[in-house]
Amino acid sequence: VQLVESGGGLVQAGGSLRLSCAASGTGSIFSINAMGWWYRQAPGKERELVALIRSGGTTNYADSVKGRFTISRDNAKNMVYLQMNNLKPEDTAVYYCRITMASIDYWGQGTQVTVSS
Repeated sequence: VQLVESGGGLVQAGGSLRLSCAASGTGSIFSINAMGWWYRQAPGKERELVALIRSGGTTNYADSVKGRFTISRDNAKNMVYLQMNNLKPEDTAVYYCRITMASIDYWGQGTQVTVSS
């Protein structure tokens, strides 16, 4: 299984970005069993959970992003997304995708998001 993230970049405060996480090599397990997560890690800080989506589609968010970020999935394409609106400078970080299937974790390489004030 491989995960490839995309969609990061430089954006002004108040702007939007959509991160994508493409999972390959999962077969049909992704739609049945996979749980998707987005994490972020800012310089000098620990990696923190941003959002998660269960196989049934229910979601959870960190308090800091509630109302601004939306996690979603497309089982037909083996994709997990993170729509980020009203971005703030404190959202600047490397964002990582994680997929959990059959109790095994897979991580992407990370994508940089930089929000300028």
